[in-house]
Amino acid sequence: MKLRLHFVVDPMGWLCISVVFGIWLYNTFFVPKLVLHPHYDEGHIPWALVVCYYLASALCVMALLRASTADPGRLPVDPHIPHSEREQWELCNKCNLMRPKRSHHCSRCGHCVRRMDHHCPWINNCVGEDNHWLFLQLCFYTQVLSLFTLVLDFCQYYYFQPLTRLDQFTTRHELALLRVSALMGVVMFGGMSSLFYSQMAGVLSVSTLRTLNCCIFLLRYGTKRTWQWALAEVCGTRWKLLWLLPLRSRQPLHAGHHYRSHV
Repeated sequence: MKLRLHFVVDPMGWLCISVVFGIWLYNTFFVPKLVLHPHYDEGHIPWALVVCYYLASALCVMALLRASTADPGRLPVDPHIPHSEREQWELCNKCNLMRPKRSHHCSRCGHCVRRMDHHCPWINNCVGEDNHWLFLQLCFYTQVLSLFTLVLDFCQYYYFQPLTRLDQFTTRHELALLRVSALMGVVMFGGMSSLFYSQMAGVLSVSTLRTLNCCIFLLRYGTKRTWQWALAEVCGTRWKLLWLLPLRSRQPLHAGHHYRSHV
């Protein structure tokens, strides 16, 4: 399945995503320059710590780029509606196109999006059925990178051994740069933790599941769907490792397939 790209022409969205990218770029450049590289060169920290930080940074920016450019679930102009599902479709009073229930019209994007959650200016894109999993990845990896940065900033002050070789730039600006990094880390970690919690609560809530599919699942298996199935439906795969990989495409799952079956 090809990766479908989606770009929104919105100057305010471009500004917001530029701020997010700037914060990522700041911490990816200055934290290794001030903390990781000097202490690694003097043998205070292992190479695995440096690799883990760059890995978290790379996954964070990949999730950002994919969430901001992936098609959120835009409906085609002339959708094919199966006869058995016509009762589940309705007419949008803004674009005059047929859409399935739980779809919403986005005034910023100018079209309807399947299972739209909200339009996020920080990624300049809607969060819908086809990129919700990428938005969850972005929240998760931003938390990881922000917490990693805060721990490194704290260790630079109170735990790491003093450096014996300091350049002029580090001596003059280290304190100010680390304070800015710590401030951004606190803001990003707090904001993304709250957002990630609310998003996960919505995904795992029975009220957010499609009523028809939930009834089919209850009748067929006699039990409610587990949290694994809810996340597998959002991520488009039952393999949990793939839930964490942003460079892949999403395949929709069907409620009629049992969770324990193989892909």
